[in-house]
Amino acid sequence: MTIPAYRDQREIPDDDGYFAGLRSDDRPGWDNPSMPPWPDTPQYDAAPAQPQYGQPYNTPDGFRRGEVTEVSMTDPTGWKAGTGVPVVDDRPPGESTSGNRLFTVLLFFSGLGTSIALWLFNTRAGAVSDTASTMIAAGRVTGLIGGYLLFVQLLMMSRVSWLEEWVGSRDLLRWHRWLGTSLLAAVVAHIVFIVYGYALTAGTGVVDQGWTVITTFPEMISATIATGLLVFIALISVRFIRNRLNYELWHLVHLTSYGVLLLGYGHQIAAGADMSGRYASVFWPALGCITIAALFWGRIVEPVWLNARHRFTVAEVVAEGANTFSIYIEGKRLDKLPVQAGQFMRWRFLTANGWWQSHPFSLSAAPNSQWLRLTVTIAGGHTRKLATMSPGTPIWAEGPFGTFTAERRTRRRALLIAGGSGIAPIRALLEDMPPDTIVIYRASRPDELVFRTELEELAEERDAWVRYIVGGRNDPGPRRLFTPDGLRGLVPDVNRRDVYLCGPPGLVNAAVDTLKELDVPDSQLHLDPFEF
Repeated sequence: MTIPAYRDQREIPDDDGYFAGLRSDDRPGWDNPSMPPWPDTPQYDAAPAQPQYGQPYNTPDGFRRGEVTEVSMTDPTGWKAGTGVPVVDDRPPGESTSGNRLFTVLLFFSGLGTSIALWLFNTRAGAVSDTASTMIAAGRVTGLIGGYLLFVQLLMMSRVSWLEEWVGSRDLLRWHRWLGTSLLAAVVAHIVFIVYGYALTAGTGVVDQGWTVITTFPEMISATIATGLLVFIALISVRFIRNRLNYELWHLVHLTSYGVLLLGYGHQIAAGADMSGRYASVFWPALGCITIAALFWGRIVEPVWLNARHRFTVAEVVAEGANTFSIYIEGKRLDKLPVQAGQFMRWRFLTANGWWQSHPFSLSAAPNSQWLRLTVTIAGGHTRKLATMSPGTPIWAEGPFGTFTAERRTRRRALLIAGGSGIAPIRALLEDMPPDTIVIYRASRPDELVFRTELEELAEERDAWVRYIVGGRNDPGPRRLFTPDGLRGLVPDVNRRDVYLCGPPGLVNAAVDTLKELDVPDSQLHLDPFEF
């Protein structure tokens, strides 16, 4: 495939700090061949046009659809510029997917109830009659719960596409964290109850009994190692610790959870009194087969098929602004790639020093048949090296992931809120959004605003509006933004819109709290998980 001729057109701030247009970049250290021109964005519900190379990307006249918005003491909205969007009642064009999540939750608790019922089937009446037997019974039940939660945890880590589409990566991430804590609690409780119950039965001390259990019961050495691994994984997953660890190291250690399954399941088979019987001999092997099949399909089959079919390579790397650059990707049959604007994929760039690292990056432009674009903010050694990649570098990709897409809308209009590098999926989403969409872009400094020209052009084409809130967190505008009056002043009909949020956790949490105060239903909130 011949790489198209790119032009070097980028947004460069002029003397007063705002983006005035597109200029060439002669900065040392960057390749000067430019990015492709953007595809002509179709009107809402129109057939998508094919991207055209070699044509200039038009600069909007005077940024008619966007401006840096500041606080006003006289305007009734509290801002110097209103949105110009009328408040009109509407009806939902589609259905929410909350039913999928409800069904998944019911399915989870049905499986949990079944695993506990196996203890009931194997326990005769009157067997739990004193403190020792009660402790042992509690240990057996918590052991079954821990075994079930471990299977579910690995199932959620499988990355099978149907589970992503059915539930959504944000809910999978949230459930994964909650179940991880529950799994650790169940395993620790299992150990405490069993050892204490056996100590009461044998009339020995807890420490002595614990040592006896480890050294004499079958497969207890492997169970002890599995427990140690589980505790270690839980510790490094604490946000305070994780934020201070190298991502690759954290991810590598996190993968040892597969070892926890193998070591722990061996212990359950050898010592579990509730792993055999008429029902248990079907339930546990079936659960194991489903989990292993999902892992094999999601981690091996789907990625191999994706990369064999599309053969991704780097087309060009283009600087965008302060510590930000875009990676253009080409490949075979991109029109058949099942990815939507707003989704992310895990990208492994096969360079000499980066082939072993995989990171999630969202598309920063809607996919088309010619190229894909990722936009990356430099945040460490790995991302810094990505900025120096040469055209033709092969790529291994997995995905797509996420339900941060336009098809998940439940209302006729939308509000897109972005902060920092969160503008990448928001900018891509704007191509798929209906008229009267409002974009709120939060940045600390004017030179941190990327894609301003593109946002303005898309806003003109799609009859949308862009509001830039620029300044430090203690400045009047940013301080007012995520208050009920401030957000309602910019978006009067906010509770009748789908709201898409992407940015740093502090911004997302503040926005969600404000939206809750404004009675925006959960079904209308769409969050892109930054750390999946």
